[in-house]
Amino acid sequence: MAGEMPWPADAWSSLAFVVAGAWILATAYRCGAGASHRVALGVLAALVGVGSVVQHGPAPSWNPVVHDPPLLGTYALVAADAVADLTGRRLRTWWWLAPTVADVGLAALWPGASVVAQGAVAAAAVVAVLLRAGARPRLRPRLLLALAVLGVGTLAGQLSHPAWHVLAAAAIAVVAPAVGRRAPP
Repeated sequence: MAGEMPWPADAWSSLAFVVAGAWILATAYRCGAGASHRVALGVLAALVGVGSVVQHGPAPSWNPVVHDPPLLGTYALVAADAVADLTGRRLRTWWWLAPTVADVGLAALWPGASVVAQGAVAAAAVVAVLLRAGARPRLRPRLLLALAVLGVGTLAGQLSHPAWHVLAAAAIAVVAPAVGRRAPP
């Protein structure tokens, strides 16, 4: 229709998360052990994309509630998986789901606090993945590649938020096969 604003590039590029999520879901069961957590990662990645489309497209006042929790949940799942591997414990769903659900309330009541929480959980995930990469030589190339792609995405995101979307989605897809996988030290 004439006069309607087309979706901005930020909204379109958000669909990269949906594509990454679909790929993770389509390949989750081929990876064997840890498939249920890979499925959760795929669902979270797709929800990051949907929430990001809502935030960057129509941008209703409630957009942080659909945007922030899946992103925090993705970071929390990757961090929890790394900690579980490093400590030799089984990954428990509540380790990543509890902070994700808590972020729904934060995003609804204090969106700024939700953004801070995302940053803190993202930093914890990066540290946990780096420690895991150091301890697990078989997983090291995949984990370091995921961190490199995310790092480049973070730098590129300073100039182009759509580039961050695409590279962050790619980083999730790269790390996905390591989620739930346990390699000997």
